[in-house]
Amino acid sequence: MSQTLSAATLLAIPLAPLAGSLFAGILGTAFGGNRIGRTASHTATILGVAIAFVLSAMTLYSVVTEGARFNQTIYEWMVVGGLKMEVGFLVDSLTAMMMCVVTFVSLMVHIYTIGYMADDDGYDRFFSYISLFTFSMLMLVMSNNFLQLFFGWEAVGLVSYLLIGFWFKKPSAIFANMKAFLVNRVGDFGFILGIGLIVAYSGSLNYAEVFAKSGELSALHFPGTDWMLMSVICICLFIGAMGKSAQFPLHVWLPDSMEGPTPISALIHAATMVTAGIFMVTRMSPLFELSDTALNFILVIGAITALFMGFLGIIQNDIKRVVAYSTLSQLGYMTVALGASAYSAAVFHLMTHAFFKALLFLAAGSVIIGMHHNQDIRWMGNVRKYMPITWVTFLVGSLALIGTPFFSGFYSKDSIIEAAHASHLPAAGFAYFSVLAGVFITAFYSFRLYFLVFHGPERYDQNPDAHHDEHHHDDHGHGHDAKPHETPWVVWLPLVLLAIPSVVIGAMTLMPMLFGDFFKGVIHVDAARHPAMAELAESIHGWVGMAVHGFTAAPFWLALAGVVVAWYMYLINPALPARIQGMAQPLYKLLENKYYMDWIYENIFARGAVLLGRGFWKGGDRALIDGAVVNGSWKLVGWVSGVVRWLQSGYLYHYALAMILGIFVLMTYFVWLNK
Repeated sequence: MSQTLSAATLLAIPLAPLAGSLFAGILGTAFGGNRIGRTASHTATILGVAIAFVLSAMTLYSVVTEGARFNQTIYEWMVVGGLKMEVGFLVDSLTAMMMCVVTFVSLMVHIYTIGYMADDDGYDRFFSYISLFTFSMLMLVMSNNFLQLFFGWEAVGLVSYLLIGFWFKKPSAIFANMKAFLVNRVGDFGFILGIGLIVAYSGSLNYAEVFAKSGELSALHFPGTDWMLMSVICICLFIGAMGKSAQFPLHVWLPDSMEGPTPISALIHAATMVTAGIFMVTRMSPLFELSDTALNFILVIGAITALFMGFLGIIQNDIKRVVAYSTLSQLGYMTVALGASAYSAAVFHLMTHAFFKALLFLAAGSVIIGMHHNQDIRWMGNVRKYMPITWVTFLVGSLALIGTPFFSGFYSKDSIIEAAHASHLPAAGFAYFSVLAGVFITAFYSFRLYFLVFHGPERYDQNPDAHHDEHHHDDHGHGHDAKPHETPWVVWLPLVLLAIPSVVIGAMTLMPMLFGDFFKGVIHVDAARHPAMAELAESIHGWVGMAVHGFTAAPFWLALAGVVVAWYMYLINPALPARIQGMAQPLYKLLENKYYMDWIYENIFARGAVLLGRGFWKGGDRALIDGAVVNGSWKLVGWVSGVVRWLQSGYLYHYALAMILGIFVLMTYFVWLNK
């Protein structure tokens, strides 16, 4: 028998990070008079997130072992007609898993931030922001209705704006946070249209009530068209996911978000904002299962993102941007799984990816600190000699990322590839090719990064741009030609703690999450129409067997080929990449300009919008509204008044003349009428 979770306990989970955020943000900054010090700020925020993690872990334990569930209203905001607007929690296995992932990664990021931001003037403000970010994401994943979902959705977008532009005196950071904000508004417009259609046709914002009416909605057409209403709703919802989860062509904000400090890069890219879209589509599986059109659309978008964003990672030289493009590509894998109706595989990869991607970002930040804030991998080399802990943990994260058997990323990534292969949808062939080719590309750019940073000759004293760094100065007081050094324990401890699940979490959770009852009653799949997971279950018989078989499968050999090619090109024959670049200059130019997507947005969409706005302003506002309607109306009234004023002059001879003329006109008219 299912147990009911405590509402008070669940409420404490998001409120604990919020309390820490308010404490540090008000009392620890100039806003509240700087009444507390740095130690109090980071202690309060870390304590808040730690409480949230412990309670989330207890909740997950109750959900898994006792079948506990919770779906209730916490606070009723208002009722408009029959439409209830509420704050409510839906906690099941999907939510509990997301809560643990979000709070654990956030806790690691908080601890890491103590060392990374130690010399930054905005120390207290940063802790306040990342705790607020954690609160926003928890409200999103715990919601049981579309209103609260949209609140959390917009809140993570707002706080990401503050975090990406944290160093608000840097022009590039200001541009990056505005870009992220505006691009997400495009996706959010589609998202709110989808929610609006759901409310209009179901009359409810509550998930359970909407899902109960999904059968009725699937029979309706969009007014005035032959389009199925459910297809329109699902595509609109997915457009929102395209913005938050950075799917092509709304991906352009994500690489630029690297302008923020490294800890927030890890939090945004690993467990919070970019995973919101994947979580939302999974939660909405009862709706998406009713539209093959939407699923095919999702497959195509995910496949394009997985393959073509991986290509861009090959030519990046900023250590954080390589990992950022890796995130884009892996989000494409998750989206392909959603399109193949392998929702459990998508969130399984979301979970494993959260650990090893947070590890890679934090390890990259550790390298940046150890290299005295140099981020260009061309001027690194042999860093493993000086930073052994960072080296080992970065290698673990890289092996998990490329899908090495027995590492966590292998189980989730290979499941997605096999699900795409087993899908019977028309777009599945292209998706399967993309995710399979993406294996080689991922391995190549991941180990290009690894070999250039940790192996080969030392190049850190050859950097021609010795003053290029995140803070524009060396916060640690070292010369730029000094030797690299291992980072403090508050930086490397989170790396070690993240490396552990990056190895073991996939094997531990493979069978229950993909082929067991973990998501029973939570994720809904029409196995008759979308049999990918059912076919996959027939070939998987345990984590050991899957890993052993993985050594003989195509993805392993493609990944191995990518590692070997990177090893040869960047360690054995380092002159080869330059020769290839010279021979393929047009292709390199295309990749360097990121498929010209930024140029298209800036010069066609942005300038087109400016020209259209000017047209509406000059033609519509000034000429039509101000000129014709406003000014024209008073001019017409003035002219008519002038004429009437001339007729009402007050002079007797004017009135006499008017009477004579009037009589003359009337006589003429009657004479003409009697002829």
